Amino acid sequence: MSVDVWKFIQDNIYLVAIAVLSGGMLLWPMMRRGGAGPSVSTLEATQLINHKDAVLIDIRDAAEFGKGHILNARSVPLPQTDAQVDNLVKNKQKSLIVYCESGRQAPSVTARLRRGGYENAVSLSGGLAAWRQAGLPVTAG
Repeated sequence: MSVDVWKFIQDNIYLVAIAVLSGGMLLWPMMRRGGAGPSVSTLEATQLINHKDAVLIDIRDAAEFGKGHILNARSVPLPQTDAQVDNLVKNKQKSLIVYCESGRQAPSVTARLRRGGYENAVSLSGGLAAWRQAGLPVTAG
């Protein structure tokens, strides 16, 4: 009972294409994230803030930070993150939550912080937009 693989693929090209496409769609999020580091949901972030006294790092520019940010967040605009990586907190074991507006820029900063020794740095999935959507408090000024 010999199976001709090429004949099977030719006879079932649509099924094979669907299988390859769906497999690629499953792998895409993992490949896209790459070395971005871990992220947390708004619920996990509030738990880190409340139970582990996590430090919030807002990487948006100063004008956006002034319009509204998470309570007690530190403003470290994206262009300054590399220069300030060693001075964010004294204890590099401290939990850090990095966020931006949409959650797209924070993962790369989180990865750099982790490479810089901040083992407990995570990014806020969905950024400040997700925080607001969850109905969590934002302060201005």
